[in-house]
Amino acid sequence: MATPRTRAESLILKAITSLPDPVMRAATPNKDKAGLKLSAESQMLLRAIELVGVPPLVDPPTPHSRQEWNQKARMVGGKQHVGAFHDLEVPGAEGMLPARIYTPTSRLSQHQIPTMMFFHGGGMAQGSIDSHDPTCRFLAERSGVQIISVGYRLAPEHKFPAGVEDCFAAFQWLTDSVTAVAADPESLVVGGDSAGGHFAATTAIQAAEHGLALRHQLLIYPATDFVNKSQSRHSFSDGYYLDDESIERYKSWYFKDSSQWGDPLASVALRDSFPAGLAPATVITAGFDPLRDEGKAYADLLKAKGMTVEFEQFDDMLHGFINMIGLGYQPQVHVGRIARMLTAAVA
Repeated sequence: MATPRTRAESLILKAITSLPDPVMRAATPNKDKAGLKLSAESQMLLRAIELVGVPPLVDPPTPHSRQEWNQKARMVGGKQHVGAFHDLEVPGAEGMLPARIYTPTSRLSQHQIPTMMFFHGGGMAQGSIDSHDPTCRFLAERSGVQIISVGYRLAPEHKFPAGVEDCFAAFQWLTDSVTAVAADPESLVVGGDSAGGHFAATTAIQAAEHGLALRHQLLIYPATDFVNKSQSRHSFSDGYYLDDESIERYKSWYFKDSSQWGDPLASVALRDSFPAGLAPATVITAGFDPLRDEGKAYADLLKAKGMTVEFEQFDDMLHGFINMIGLGYQPQVHVGRIARMLTAAVA
């Protein structure tokens, strides 16, 4: 439940990011990097974040710090409509996991619906099905694809490969339970953002290894390389919402030690090979995102290995833009584009 402070912060964010575009441009200096320009909305959002504050990373995370992070994420996502939704639990690798099904209005009377299992972002240590509730509502309603959002075990309490194993176990459950959730067995998708993009990629790889039917994988600014620091990690190390210090903290929580960084189910962009039958991929990146280059590197690797890949970069966006659909205009435009890409992937 939103607190009075959270509601006040939400009003501040909406007011600042809803200013007319000419006003926002006049109030923000151009932020250019390698020929890219950060949108005026994103620049105003950065200023608003400075004003209302971002929950600090508590080491280790606590229930309170995670709840605060989730509330902020829902706050910037706004109120989004979807045809129907309900909570359930699905089996993970070592116990039941929270999940939520979102059915678009256009599919309410159908019994075989294209369905995406979605894994949330949050550095493998934060986030939940609640933090990404607005995003999942928006994507489901606009794509016509049913979404099952799954919460996996979080680091540092549960280190690699716990999340990888949970997400794949959840997808295995989906392939066995299509009738129960009105899913079309020929149109199953895995997707996720950031850490969730990492888990979607590893789930797609394991699905191919086990011969499970998977139509597509939707990877939104995925984490794909825990070994190397790309140029975008250096270019956007500070001042662009996700900073390098936070990335390193998440990595230290997620892995037991550096020997795991290059595991084929960790740094997927460093893999030598992929199993036959790997699902086609859509890879999305943001221009002003530390993870930009490793997302592009993974798309290029998949193409080089003969996989079908659609790649798109939203040059004027920050990391996390899919959660910002309740603020301003441009994030909704871009996430609407992602929804249409998802629709096309299951057509």
